[in-house]
Amino acid sequence: MRKFALILLLAITALSGMAQTKKTIPEKTRVLIILDCSNSMWDKWQSDSKIKVTQQVLLHFLDSIQNQPDMEVALRVFGHLNREAFGSRLEVPFEADNHYKLQSKIKTLVPNGGCTADSALTNALKDFPRDEKSRNIILVITDGLDDCQSSVCEVARQVQQSGSISQSFIIGIGNPDDFQHKLDCAGRFTFVPSEELFAETLQEVFYLSDQKSLVTLALTDSKHNLYETDVPVIFYDHLTHAVKASTIYHHITGQPADTLVLDPLIHYDISIFTTPPIHLADRHFKPGQHNRLEVTAPQGTLRLHLEDKRTSFQLTSYSILVHRHGSSELLASQPMDAARRYLEGSYDLEILSQPVIRLTNIQIRDGSATDLQLPIPGQLALDKPATPSAGSIFVVKPEGLQWVCNLDSAMPNERILLMPGDYQIILQPLNDLSQAAVRSAHFTIHSAKQTSLAIK
Repeated sequence: MRKFALILLLAITALSGMAQTKKTIPEKTRVLIILDCSNSMWDKWQSDSKIKVTQQVLLHFLDSIQNQPDMEVALRVFGHLNREAFGSRLEVPFEADNHYKLQSKIKTLVPNGGCTADSALTNALKDFPRDEKSRNIILVITDGLDDCQSSVCEVARQVQQSGSISQSFIIGIGNPDDFQHKLDCAGRFTFVPSEELFAETLQEVFYLSDQKSLVTLALTDSKHNLYETDVPVIFYDHLTHAVKASTIYHHITGQPADTLVLDPLIHYDISIFTTPPIHLADRHFKPGQHNRLEVTAPQGTLRLHLEDKRTSFQLTSYSILVHRHGSSELLASQPMDAARRYLEGSYDLEILSQPVIRLTNIQIRDGSATDLQLPIPGQLALDKPATPSAGSIFVVKPEGLQWVCNLDSAMPNERILLMPGDYQIILQPLNDLSQAAVRSAHFTIHSAKQTSLAIK
């Protein structure tokens, strides 16, 4: 029983140590104890009934934290009202110097009712004062879920996803058969079946609760060499998906790496915004030590440029759309002549020229540069009839004509940049929709040269 008291003590009091390590960690820790007072707490366990053992443990615990100004404790109890009442009640709210009230209430608790753990959790959120800077912890002490039809897992999920609770601990006492439901779903569950396992549990809970996590991110190539690059990194709460930390990964050889201070009670989903992004799920970091999060992100560069030819007309800078090979999801829009890093792999490219050029299965290799050269477009100098006409340009392909662009019916003369190839133009006056009025012509575009075409 003495070891069990230490477990409860350290599961709560040590949490306040992290609150003082850095401003990003809240300065005040509030712990809501949810105590099971269902009728089964009268059952004998170890040297006395479960309720008597628990009362003694909690009284010793409260004595040990009485002089900690950075911690507040509140008490919610379920199962103690009467046999017909399955509700719970906040018996001692959060406030400074409530030590005597907590001890007085704990001494007088009498198990008398059924299991209402889910009801207690449902009401737990409103027990915490509104304070964005506090670190809110729920500690449930229970001997199981009795015979009630409980939705404790779903309720606990909703509580955790509220974003106002840093972590929920569940301390299970008694016998394994008393727990009809697994409680891992409701928080960080520790089952204490006997005194023999107390020391091991004590060490684990203490180590987790008493420390902060220092995390250094390292982006490396396939040979574990660090990249000198700037990459945004976002840490999300795995349960709530709320943003918990963010940084720009920055490494310069010879300088110390940036280190983040993170909460070891939280499991993180991490997004590293390389191209494409790297997503890591459900990561947690060891407390009380320096964690190195090394992520292998082999990258190469991609650059597209036009042939080195002079032209008598002005060129435009095309955008390049980049996709993972075989995927329609857009990864990046890259300008011509710019070099950009991508993770090693295969990519499909769309160059937004006229017509669009599609390059598939382009390989990016770790530490290498993929440099692609495109032909310079030619220019079509088109003279149309004075009568406003609608028309389109098609590129001639073995499988047939492919649409390239529409003409401007309001302009009698147009200058259009087109990639080298064979084309067909179809034109029809807007004032004569007969088939006989349709005009068609073939023409060829040569790289860096102008092609003149007059349709009368």
